[in-house]
Amino acid sequence: MKSLTGMPNPGSDSDGAEQVHDQRILIPTKLLTKADCINSKDQTWFITTQIPTDLTIQVQDITFNVHKYTLISKCGYIGRTGLQSSITTQGGYDLKLENFPGGSEAFEMVLKYCYGFPVDLNSSNVAPLRCASEFLEMTEEFEDGNLISKTESFLTFVVLLSWKDSLAVLKTCKSLSPWAENLQIVRRCCDSVTRKLSRENIVGDTVSENGWWFNDLTTLRIDYFTRIITAIRAKGIIRPEIIGQGIEQYARKWLPGIEMEPGLREYTQDKSDLQVSILSGRKDELGIGQSKEHKAIIESLLSILPPQREAVSCKFLLQMLKMARVYSASAALISELEKRIGMVLEDANVIDILIPRCTNIDQGNLSNTQEERTIHDIEVVQRLLEYYSLFEQQQQQHRIGNSNVCKLIDNYLAELARDPNLSIAKFQTLANSLSENARHCHDGLYRAIDTYLKTHPLLSEHDRRKLCKIMNCEKLSLDACVHAAQNDRLPLRTIVQVLFSEQVKMRSAMQEKEKAPSCDNSDQDGNHLSTDREIKNLKTELESVKAQMSELQSDYSELQQEYEKLSNKQKNIAGWGFGWKKIKNSFHTRVDGDEPAHQIPSRTSSRMSLRRRLSMA
Repeated sequence: MKSLTGMPNPGSDSDGAEQVHDQRILIPTKLLTKADCINSKDQTWFITTQIPTDLTIQVQDITFNVHKYTLISKCGYIGRTGLQSSITTQGGYDLKLENFPGGSEAFEMVLKYCYGFPVDLNSSNVAPLRCASEFLEMTEEFEDGNLISKTESFLTFVVLLSWKDSLAVLKTCKSLSPWAENLQIVRRCCDSVTRKLSRENIVGDTVSENGWWFNDLTTLRIDYFTRIITAIRAKGIIRPEIIGQGIEQYARKWLPGIEMEPGLREYTQDKSDLQVSILSGRKDELGIGQSKEHKAIIESLLSILPPQREAVSCKFLLQMLKMARVYSASAALISELEKRIGMVLEDANVIDILIPRCTNIDQGNLSNTQEERTIHDIEVVQRLLEYYSLFEQQQQQHRIGNSNVCKLIDNYLAELARDPNLSIAKFQTLANSLSENARHCHDGLYRAIDTYLKTHPLLSEHDRRKLCKIMNCEKLSLDACVHAAQNDRLPLRTIVQVLFSEQVKMRSAMQEKEKAPSCDNSDQDGNHLSTDREIKNLKTELESVKAQMSELQSDYSELQQEYEKLSNKQKNIAGWGFGWKKIKNSFHTRVDGDEPAHQIPSRTSSRMSLRRRLSMA
């Protein structure tokens, strides 16, 4: 017979009541150390021995009928709390374990250990058993080699020496908070994984070449993944671009909506309504818990991005920006992300910067007027442009006029122009975000303006003039001038400017070709016959150019007559009268078939036919 520590023996001098109490808890050790079998039925777990059970313990929704002494002999927690429990009408002790780490499954394994049944430790159960044994206070004080000691030894000498086992244990720690953190299980496993990577020779340049560890890490919960990546960055053992690819892979795995593109192709009002809700609607489909989880993932990934410019692509940064806005991520993180995108904006394409307006962010800034309810958030793109310009000035490179940013913004304007709610003011503001000298060519801007005029056919003459003021006709290519000269959507004043610009460009093209023969003096002997043939061909084409110039002059005359009719109704016609005289006089340039061969215009210019002008829209 074995008595409990601190309790009187049956033969002591204590009073009778205490003796009766002692006799109730003195149990033959031999009968309890060997159990016949374990059974479960209807959420009830019980063990069969020669002695009836005297303690009922509830863990989650499972009730365990056990022997008090068996648990007290190994678990300090049961010894402290079990004796204080009230006696039921059946004479047993009832005890409920709240927030037990590992739940009923872990407690069942602990009971098997206490009753002497074999319990095989592995990477799946060692963390729950380690936390459960700590909860129950299964220390060496009650038994040498108690469960705390056994699980600690397994963690130290088996799990932490293996990459695979360390990751497997980390996956089981998700439901063991805060016990796994307090017992340093998570920290030790993360350190083990980091040391493993440090010892490996990481030479691959892509995720596929490093898939053996990238794929494993992406299966972890976000806080464990963040901890490992942070440790890797601190050690400098892997290049930033490889870490960035791993982060991108994690985002694609856990944020399935990240690659959803709200691109505009055949733009209609109905489709635009759909695009507004394409991401926010996905958020609404998720539960509150999952939405918060996505927000935590986004914020965590943004916080561990390597600072190097080449670490992640501009496309990925813009995808993360869209997701961060939809899930209402930290304003500070979004601001930092926008600054970072500004540094690499020249690598973006127009689909990337089509950022839907999120009602959860922008509702307070929206006007009640229909024209202000634009589908895409223009203000975000304006901020990106400001950050880009600031970065270029800091680098003292001033490359904004020589980069893809001008083309990017013009293409973006062309897409926005399809939005029937886009106001002229917003269009102008974005178009003027680039400096005056940034665009070397205004063809893209003209295309965007023409698209806007198509989408808004009821604009007044005043509004059309206002819109076209942002375009410099002198920076249009000859093809764009040819198209614009016959574009009846443009205001009359703009057409006049385009016609004048077109004439100037055609003359310049002819003058450049006139100089071409004089540049070949060194090869006159070898190329004499070829030059003669070219001269004959060019003379033939010159006749065609004459006809085209005549037709162009006729266009001017008709246009002048139409304009003079309109001008008679206006007061301020003096300045324009002088301008028309200049335009008219510029057409009295002599084009004669008897001109020398070296003054013949180029083939490219001569083949321009005003009757075959193609739409650039």
